[in-house]
Amino acid sequence: MIELRSLSKVYPGPDGGTPALDNVTLTLPAGEFIAIVGKSGSGKSTLINLIAGIDRPTRGEVHVGGQAVHRLDESQLATWRGRHLGVVFQFFQLLPTLTVLENVTLPMDFCGTFAGAEARQRGLQLLEQVGIAEQAHKLPSALSGGQQQRAAIARAMANDPLLIVADEPTGNLDTHTADAVLSLLASLARHGKSVLMVTHERDISAVADRVVTLADGRVVGNEARRPATPAVRELRHA
Repeated sequence: MIELRSLSKVYPGPDGGTPALDNVTLTLPAGEFIAIVGKSGSGKSTLINLIAGIDRPTRGEVHVGGQAVHRLDESQLATWRGRHLGVVFQFFQLLPTLTVLENVTLPMDFCGTFAGAEARQRGLQLLEQVGIAEQAHKLPSALSGGQQQRAAIARAMANDPLLIVADEPTGNLDTHTADAVLSLLASLARHGKSVLMVTHERDISAVADRVVTLADGRVVGNEARRPATPAVRELRHA
């Protein structure tokens, strides 16, 4: 699913700039829930931004699902992200003037994958899948933080992407709600999605299939593990 080859990123600045990633070579398989962990400043967010095509590498290559992401121009990147990548942010990033259902169907409109009644039906099914179908016609401000994050996950799945990328998706949630969101993301992987998450969570081994550890811009650990909880609850009950 993801192949990084000699990947480096240096942010411009005095004295030659600030290195964020240093010669990272990494292969990550499809169909796993992968957690990227490390201390603040270790390069986690930079890594996920390069994989998502949000940022450009200084050197090296990024391949996702057979696509050489580093070679795409801005227009091609926008099209590729819309169709093949779902993104979940820490602060949800739902449009406040649209209903929850409209937020979920918006990526379908942009990419032309589903339209009209078909898009609406798919949006409702995704909201049912993440357990908040009853919130479909409310504005995001009427939802709790956990419900908004579930809506954001449903939106990320709108175009049935190859990869779901989550940047600190539990960082703005209480412990109980965070655990439920982690279980939901793990369930997506159990149902065939590839999920890549940046997190500060200390004990991620209960749900992650693989933990990649960064330090000072380098990979210092890449551990495949069997989650401690083999039976993850179904999406609607997570």
